[in-house]
Amino acid sequence: MWPELIATLPESAPPASEAALTDCATALGHPLPADLTGLLEAADGVTDEYGTELVFSAERIAAENLALRGGAGFAELYMPFDPLVFFGETGAGDLFALLARIDRPDVFVWDHETDSRTWVARSLADYLEWSVSGTLDR
Repeated sequence: MWPELIATLPESAPPASEAALTDCATALGHPLPADLTGLLEAADGVTDEYGTELVFSAERIAAENLALRGGAGFAELYMPFDPLVFFGETGAGDLFALLARIDRPDVFVWDHETDSRTWVARSLADYLEWSVSGTLDR
């Protein structure tokens, strides 16, 4: 499924290495959601035509999530980030996420100004298709 979808996307990186995926899961302290792992095995990052990272590399997923989960002062400002795995950006400061430890494929967007977490797509595949087509409500 992922190779066919990736072929329709503006720009994607080569597949993530097994070591990069293992390092990412180890850094987070839990496995990546299955759909995200499958996508990263096909492309270690996806960028749209404007340079927005629709899907981060495995290395950036680990770095972004660790920064948010351990950031000084974040616990006072925001609800916990541990239930989420942030994997992409809107280009305006908000981030897209999957649920970390619940086997549910839905995609959410986190608003960095209001700390809201809003459902935006029923799956990672829909998220990518809707992002590229312009039908995703960011």
